[in-house]
Amino acid sequence: MEIFILGFFAIGYLILAGADIGVGMLLPYLGRDLGERREVIAAIAPFFLGNEVWLVATGGVLAGLFPHVEGELMGGPGFLAVVGLLTAWIVRDMGLWLRGRVPGARWQAFWDGAIVAGSWGLALAWGTLLSGLLLNISWPAAILPALAVAALFGTHGLAFASLRLTGTLRDRARVLSPGDGELRTYALTAGALATIGILAGSGLHLEAANAWLTPVILVLIPFLVGSQAWVWWTFRHRVTGPSYL
Repeated sequence: MEIFILGFFAIGYLILAGADIGVGMLLPYLGRDLGERREVIAAIAPFFLGNEVWLVATGGVLAGLFPHVEGELMGGPGFLAVVGLLTAWIVRDMGLWLRGRVPGARWQAFWDGAIVAGSWGLALAWGTLLSGLLLNISWPAAILPALAVAALFGTHGLAFASLRLTGTLRDRARVLSPGDGELRTYALTAGALATIGILAGSGLHLEAANAWLTPVILVLIPFLVGSQAWVWWTFRHRVTGPSYL
């Protein structure tokens, strides 16, 4: 049961947060000026904080149920990938929160760059970490599989953006989803991310150390899923203008 809980949170994060990471990676392509970029960011604005909860939950499950695995991930080359991941996460979120706090094209362009850099950093850090677990390789040998995983994040982001945007922005996003195939592409990229996560996790020595925490986590899962479903239902319509970011 504990293994399924860890997989549930980890795969949930890859699928949900993978979309806003991919949108951030391709922000210069999707949005060609400040106004367009603000509308593109509006596509992920209601979701990115909730998506990050899944990463926090994954870390909490690792620390609480599998402390030896946490040590395994943080040891050796994995330490640099985790540090890179956390750094990129901070940079990306700073860009999202600060880009609209002060008027001015230079200010916004700088923080838009932070969003792009942080999103690429997240994708490459996850690619390095997952490829290290899956293929047992480290940097610099992991650069090619890390780039492949980053490309998957980008494709997943395009599919998500095509489901959220309208007009010209939607046309740019669905370059890999001709016709009305956005949902199909999103399902395929989500399945690919889930598969990579499962295969990478299968290489870990997962043996629960504190099984007494399991009932507590099981009680909390419905609240997390319910709140996530409520957010998705509330913001289910396509974006037609800028958001608060």
